[in-house]
Amino acid sequence: MLRIQIITIVVNILFVLYISRLIVKGKLREEYAIVWVICTVFLLVFSFWTEGLELLRRLTGVVVAANLVFTGFIFAILIYLLHLSVVASKLHNDNKKLAQEISLLKEEFNKHLEKTEK
Repeated sequence: MLRIQIITIVVNILFVLYISRLIVKGKLREEYAIVWVICTVFLLVFSFWTEGLELLRRLTGVVVAANLVFTGFIFAILIYLLHLSVVASKLHNDNKKLAQEISLLKEEFNKHLEKTEK
């Protein structure tokens, strides 16, 4: 086994352990961690099975195997960024709605307070 394979395997295992630790501590939600775990498992599989990457390269017609890896991860990052944009947009709308509801409740409270003072 090559030195780079061993380094990659160790780093991937440490990364999965770190992700698990973040989930247990409540700093990372499971729905976001799954993307990181899938990417890490993907790298781990091809760290052990180097012929698999070569097989995929031939099947897809890519000239250099590294280009296949980079293209795949760029695509995964774009999908993940789209997902995060959707989540951020939903949170923005939820915050706006909450602010409006708080404003209405505050107005109702002030009206009620004025009635009780009279």
